Amino acid sequence: MQRANLKMEKGEKITDEIRFLGTAGARFVMITQFRSSAGAVLSLKGTNILIDPGPGTLVRFASSKPKLKPAKLHAIILTHKHLDHSNDVNVMIEAMTEGGFKPRGVLLCPNDALANEGDAVVLNRYKGLLERVEVLKEGGTYSVGKLEINTPKRHVHGVETYGLNIKVMGENKTKVSFIVDTLYFDGLEDYYDGEVLVMNVAMYKSREGVDHLCVDDAKKIIEARRPKVAILTHFGMTMLRNKPWEIAKQLSDATGVEVIAARDGMKFELRGI
Repeated sequence: MQRANLKMEKGEKITDEIRFLGTAGARFVMITQFRSSAGAVLSLKGTNILIDPGPGTLVRFASSKPKLKPAKLHAIILTHKHLDHSNDVNVMIEAMTEGGFKPRGVLLCPNDALANEGDAVVLNRYKGLLERVEVLKEGGTYSVGKLEINTPKRHVHGVETYGLNIKVMGENKTKVSFIVDTLYFDGLEDYYDGEVLVMNVAMYKSREGVDHLCVDDAKKIIEARRPKVAILTHFGMTMLRNKPWEIAKQLSDATGVEVIAARDGMKFELRGI
């Protein structure tokens, strides 16, 4: 388990937050941009990680107020290579390394995003701009700055896919868990113990042959894990039609756990959690 170099500028403010640049889930919301598909940035203990840079990520960095600086990123994570999670990975590596003139940073992603008989999503040129590339595996543990990242279980999702447990080094509790795209399977909730639980809930109701979580799956997971806060994101068309904020309130009322529906651009403060 290697550790990424971590440098802070003098006087730089440390924020502990998740910033949801985009909350789009699956292809139709992505291609219509009813919600942005730009992924999320986790900032914790001075470490900044971009998770799943789908289409529009660079644009969201540039248009945020104040602007987000790609050069402040320490790592990029692809939980899997589907387009709505990976489209902007190469341009974000270019931006993170300031046009390739300052090679730095870490990329963490499944092997099939790197080398899959011509179907890789990370171009060879950009691999060489990074401090290192780490291949995600079931049960793997990785280090970036002051954070430890665990990928406890391979998901059921067509391509190689992993959720994330993220904790501060030296602390026992998992601060944030990301249950990303997957078909629900028995025991899924047992692998994710974050105080903040972020779930990709693409569907309002389950559909045969679609490897995504639905609202009933989310309710089951929340009731089993009882995190301090659960955040729903990655919404498909049926979720948007049924108003995610109302679904979140219904889940809060049913489970007694605070449930939030993420919005494009939403910041969720982690301090005090």
